[in-house]
Amino acid sequence: MKTEHPRIPTCTYRLQFNRWFTFSQAREIVPYLDALGISDVYASPYFQASPDSLHGYDITDHNKLNGAIGSREDYEAWVGELHAHAMGQILDFVPNHVGIAEPLNEWWMDVLENGPSSRYAPYFDIDWQPLKSDLRDKVLLPILSDQYGRVLERGELQVRFEEGTFYLLYGERRLPIAPGTYRYVLEIGLHNLSEHKEEDFYAELQSILTALEYLPKRTETDPKRIAERIREKEIIKRRLERRCAEAPQVQQAIEKALVQINGEPGDPRSFDALDQLLNAQSYRLAFWRVAAEEINYRRFFDVNDLAAIRVELPRVFDAIHRLVLELVNEGAVTGLRIDHPDGLYLPREYFEKLQQRCAKALGVGLPKDGRAIYMLAEKILTGSESLRKDWRVHGTTGYDFANQVAQLFVDSSAEPAITKTFHRIIGHSVPFGHLLYAKKLQVMKLSLANDVDVLGNLLDRLSEQNRWYRDFTLEALSRAVRETIACFPVYRTYLAPGQPVTEEDRQIVERAIAAAKRRNPAMEESVLNFLRDVLLFRFPPNLDAKARAEHTNFVLKFQQATGPIMAKGLEDTVFYIYNRLAALNEVGGEPQQFGLNVAAFHERNIDRQHNWPASLLATSTHDTKRSEDVRARIVAISEIPELWRRSLQRWRAATRRWKRTINDVEAPDANEEYLLYQTLLGTWPMQPNGEPETTATPDYTERIQAYMAKALHEAKLNTSWIQPNEEWDTAMRDFVMKILDSSPRNKFIPAFIPVAKEIARLGAVNSLAQLLLKLTSPGVPDIYQGNEIWDYSLVDPDNRRPVDYNRHRETLESLATANAHDLVRDWADGRIKMFLTQRVSQFRRKHTELFQYGEYLPLTPSGTFAECCVSFAREREDQWIIVIAPRLSSHVGFPPIGESWKDTIVELPETLPLAHAHDLFTCRPIPVQGRRVKLADAMSTLPFAVITNL
Repeated sequence: MKTEHPRIPTCTYRLQFNRWFTFSQAREIVPYLDALGISDVYASPYFQASPDSLHGYDITDHNKLNGAIGSREDYEAWVGELHAHAMGQILDFVPNHVGIAEPLNEWWMDVLENGPSSRYAPYFDIDWQPLKSDLRDKVLLPILSDQYGRVLERGELQVRFEEGTFYLLYGERRLPIAPGTYRYVLEIGLHNLSEHKEEDFYAELQSILTALEYLPKRTETDPKRIAERIREKEIIKRRLERRCAEAPQVQQAIEKALVQINGEPGDPRSFDALDQLLNAQSYRLAFWRVAAEEINYRRFFDVNDLAAIRVELPRVFDAIHRLVLELVNEGAVTGLRIDHPDGLYLPREYFEKLQQRCAKALGVGLPKDGRAIYMLAEKILTGSESLRKDWRVHGTTGYDFANQVAQLFVDSSAEPAITKTFHRIIGHSVPFGHLLYAKKLQVMKLSLANDVDVLGNLLDRLSEQNRWYRDFTLEALSRAVRETIACFPVYRTYLAPGQPVTEEDRQIVERAIAAAKRRNPAMEESVLNFLRDVLLFRFPPNLDAKARAEHTNFVLKFQQATGPIMAKGLEDTVFYIYNRLAALNEVGGEPQQFGLNVAAFHERNIDRQHNWPASLLATSTHDTKRSEDVRARIVAISEIPELWRRSLQRWRAATRRWKRTINDVEAPDANEEYLLYQTLLGTWPMQPNGEPETTATPDYTERIQAYMAKALHEAKLNTSWIQPNEEWDTAMRDFVMKILDSSPRNKFIPAFIPVAKEIARLGAVNSLAQLLLKLTSPGVPDIYQGNEIWDYSLVDPDNRRPVDYNRHRETLESLATANAHDLVRDWADGRIKMFLTQRVSQFRRKHTELFQYGEYLPLTPSGTFAECCVSFAREREDQWIIVIAPRLSSHVGFPPIGESWKDTIVELPETLPLAHAHDLFTCRPIPVQGRRVKLADAMSTLPFAVITNL
């Protein structure tokens, strides 16, 4: 397949690879995706990871394919099928961390075996000299299900011996034993062989013990001594294996020693030797709940099994990019999506280096703009924040668009009524800013405490270097760090060594410091001023080069920490508490904002066209809290505020008897119940005839129970992952089961069904409109697997269920004989969504330049329902399209077609040649009178319109 670089997709399709969706299965659906109008597959990570991984982000080796997904031959067959259909592939690449739960991760296993002397120790961000002396030169491993002593004395930790190597077994987890500590077992084994002192194997075992004494220590960092250790420890293992094979008595003596060391449950003292052995390792085993306070390796957020790697080091960069650059060179990968760039030490430098390496792999010169390959950054933007223009990428992964288009369908006039209802139900007001501040502080206390403690200690060391600041206490400095991070308005800043501080970064830091001062009037301002100056590279003039490097390192570490704290505080906590309108609680969302007017939506599109015309446009992803169709339904609640208020009263009255009282509090509480009803409206199944199902299936009930369990644990109010409240969890699970019970005694479902019907209709119109806007706005539209028809999935793992592609293929084939009238009448079967997807995606693929380079012209409707639609033109030379999408359709009626639009019109730009103007979907001519198009004509049969002269 001949490809120009960079290859800009016209429409992407996200596939989630795992052992239940393989390369071979992906190959089978390529013709279907091609017929759908897809230009490029957007693949989840498929490098070696845990065999059971649903997502692929727990990579254990960046240079191997995941065998559970398929072989290299399977992979190449899939790529060959893509090329046969002139399709490209964007790969989701993970440079920030690796999975460490599996022994497949050779780097991590080597670190656990050899400690600081491991050749891979520098690859990880490990603090080998933490404040806690017991952790010096060790890695804390919080993997135990209970306190260490209890796990030890229950006999759950067992040392095993195979092929000359000792290892520790905990459940299914296998951990290495440091070779220098083999003597703890071998000395007992030697004693067990005392009656064989004259045998050669006895002397050989003595010799092995002597070799172990001279083995360089695991704390060695001198390269020569490390090389010696690497060589000698393997020789010792081979000698031991050979001696056991040649002399069964040695094997038996070792096994007998292990029985003694592994202890006997019920006899605590029998575990002393094992305890001594484990204390001599390069890791310290611990109860998983202590991770927040003492863990000494940087993680992906607070996930203990995902360890951050230092990709800023040249050898680490080279090590993890070998295979991906090989795939780029072969043309198998034509674009890259970079996961979590905010976790990188220097994101801008990373993108520049990767683009340079991709140019080399492609055998092309680096373009003037520094972008050799299509590249996307998974960057979450907040508020007015924009993507950094010096990043050598083509845009974001589309969360920003998803939130803009969702806000567009919110009826902002309903904000007072919806807010009043929310506050009345939960019994108090919830100022969003205060809530976010409090939850970020909570995250820093509960799950990322050590990350912040490290920053406090680093800042303390910096203050000690200067007589002006040395009187600042560690507690005051640590508090300044916490308060500043809690007040940080964005995920992170991007200061870099040797580079001037940008005005954007300066304003972010100044805002955070000002907010911290305002929230802490009793705090000494000079401490916060000191932190501000450090964060803005305002170094005291007397600093030497070493001190400047330490200051710089603090700033870069600080930048890596603010993103995870924002994500855990906002996305994984506040978004499950601030439930005023849950559809707005989305990655990168701002639920405190209630609606986006049409003019502002146009401004966002114009800005994207000028600055990031190839940025991805997403509405559903593997990370969204709910699917695009669920979101489209829930935002429709804003159109029926009075019905919503009355319905809540009826529903709560009907379900009150199924609540429990736990410690004098109703379970579930009012806020949890409020979220549940929104979730039911967003996901309630529909019959093909457009009527809601009258009963909930067991599968549906289980899905809602699972979702609510996750929501409650993430909210961390009445239960949590760290401290589960089983009584509360059970109360929520039983409540869902009872309100969804099909018994005639259940009064909830009959009261719920009429509202579900209304919301489903409004949501379907919203969903079709947002799909049309995604497919025609500046940028590259992305379709998440299965979302080409209605998909009412919730947060992961619900959105990673298998897709029935046989059914999808049949639906696509049926569109060949479908007519617009039938599609609208049978809207609930999902064909109308696939019809819209296919027609516009194929049109985009055929008219690439119109969408990549065409001017974006906002149009202003007029008439009775002018506020109930959004319209714009895309124009390039004599080619053009006019897009008309409904919004706030409850005012127009269902379906919003034909004369329902009354006198509403759109006036077309003077620049458009109007000859051959016709409807893209039906090919019928569209009447244009004085450059005016009536919406009654444009949407005479379908609840959306694309008019074109092509």
